[in-house]
Amino acid sequence: MNTLRVGLIGAGGISRVHADGWRALGATVTVYSHEGAQALADAYGFSVAPDLDALIAASDIVDIVTPTPSHAPLALTAIRAGKHVVCEKPLAGSTDEARAVVDAARAAGVRLFPAHVVRYFPEYAQVRQQVASGRIGEPAVLRFVRGGEAPRAGWFHDESAGGGIVRDQMIHDLDQALWLAGDVVRVYAVRSRRVVDAVAPDAVTAHVVLTHANGALSHVQGSWGPRGMLFRTSADIAGSAGTLAIDSRDTPSTVDIPAAHGGDGYLPPPTHAVSPYTAQLRDYVAAIAEGRDARVTAEDGIRAVAVAEAAMESLRTGAPVELDLAAAVLPLAAAEAVGA
Repeated sequence: MNTLRVGLIGAGGISRVHADGWRALGATVTVYSHEGAQALADAYGFSVAPDLDALIAASDIVDIVTPTPSHAPLALTAIRAGKHVVCEKPLAGSTDEARAVVDAARAAGVRLFPAHVVRYFPEYAQVRQQVASGRIGEPAVLRFVRGGEAPRAGWFHDESAGGGIVRDQMIHDLDQALWLAGDVVRVYAVRSRRVVDAVAPDAVTAHVVLTHANGALSHVQGSWGPRGMLFRTSADIAGSAGTLAIDSRDTPSTVDIPAAHGGDGYLPPPTHAVSPYTAQLRDYVAAIAEGRDARVTAEDGIRAVAVAEAAMESLRTGAPVELDLAAAVLPLAAAEAVGA
């Protein structure tokens, strides 16, 4: 692509960081949204499409930053028109929907990138590098915490429409657990209170325990709190030869490796001189141009949705849920044949 033509669908809160990224990459951007398109376009010097068909016609890459229930339908529309797709997390509201989107992209020969942006935060990327290099041995116990003010828009809390704290917020750390410790075979979840309608409670906390195929255990905690609650994330990974810890409240994050010599001992502080959202989009554009995988693959999008879906089922039943992620990422026809 000589001129990077991007169609941005959606003009809500997350659209601004995507807009910043596309502008930094020098893209020509067209915006379509039911609300807010003109204001976003005016702020960034973008164009406004009168309808979805016009946006798709003006684009080589379609970037979907709309509420979760619309992700799969919009992605399928863009893919069937032969466009590459970037889609905010989660890729879809269910595993079957996510797999259908990935299948469609495969069949159309276009690229599909779920926007799991935490993989592009420098401190998390450094943790991944340290774990992959064997610096702390085999991961054994992983703990992730993420919390902040509850979103106000009702769809975030409407679990029947693909929302809820697990699918929306905690999916970031479910993806991190998969990235660091591999596939998950069992999921158990509990929550502080049930959300029975689309009205946000003052506070909700959920805990998800993941048993990985290699025997590692991950504990993921997510919280949505009252207005003014400060946003915070942390991750702790204990391995057979040492530990890693990062915390948004602390700088720098530390590495503790008994009897290790010659290492720097610390991960870089999260300065974020380059926005992780921009770094993510740059990687996706380069992956298309170079014909390589990005840091996040389409199949990663399915895996994260499948783990989140299993956690939601565990919340519903109160029991652990067994999971086969290898089957989850099979093409839909193959999966149906296996289950027949």
